[in-house]
Amino acid sequence: MPCTLSVITPVFNGIRFIEFCIRNVIEQNCPDVEHIIVDGGSSDGTVEVIRRYTAEYPHIRWISEQDRGQSDAMNKGIGMASGDILGFLNVDDYYQPGALRDALGMFEKLPEPTLLVGNCNVWDDDDKLQFVNRPAKVGLLALLMLYVPAFPANPSGYFYHKSLHGKIGLYDVEEHYGMDVHFIFKAVQAAHVKYVDKLWGNYRYLADTKTYRDVESGQNKTRVTKIANYYRKQAPVHYRL
Repeated sequence: MPCTLSVITPVFNGIRFIEFCIRNVIEQNCPDVEHIIVDGGSSDGTVEVIRRYTAEYPHIRWISEQDRGQSDAMNKGIGMASGDILGFLNVDDYYQPGALRDALGMFEKLPEPTLLVGNCNVWDDDDKLQFVNRPAKVGLLALLMLYVPAFPANPSGYFYHKSLHGKIGLYDVEEHYGMDVHFIFKAVQAAHVKYVDKLWGNYRYLADTKTYRDVESGQNKTRVTKIANYYRKQAPVHYRL
């Protein structure tokens, strides 16, 4: 039986990218996908764009209401999702052509739950390619060692079984920056992890975003180190050594 995929997009005042994001999923031409958009109560025209596309495309489902931040919106999307597989697509990111069909086809032969990780382009404000994130070493030991090629740069480059949340729980609504890092640390311990050398995602590293400010201030490095130390204390002795 074919797998089904729920792409979840949390957004708040994302008028600059929301139409591009919606069309990117439409142009995947993937019949087994639903696109869930969780809007945080935008006031910049985002809702009007979502409403217009929803009237034409039944695979789009959405809500618009105040939330407690990105993690809360992500959890709401998970609760709405009907797919076996989840993917998160931030409003300013996008998939490579054919990425969703490619990933879904692979899941038909993978055990549950699986975290399936591919590659991701990282672009700057001028649409210049900075580098290609290839997290080929994704796994607990490499993550604990803060080995850079172990970390997926962006959720647009990976997908996973929805049932994984039954093992690791949902995203922490009090975490507003490191939710993806926490997720990866938990997922590699609870899921079958498979890396494939295929380009699936595109991440816009934009100067006006919280992630950019976090990295440039140096707080991101400190935060990731703190998260790694948290999981290191819980790891088996041979991992801690």
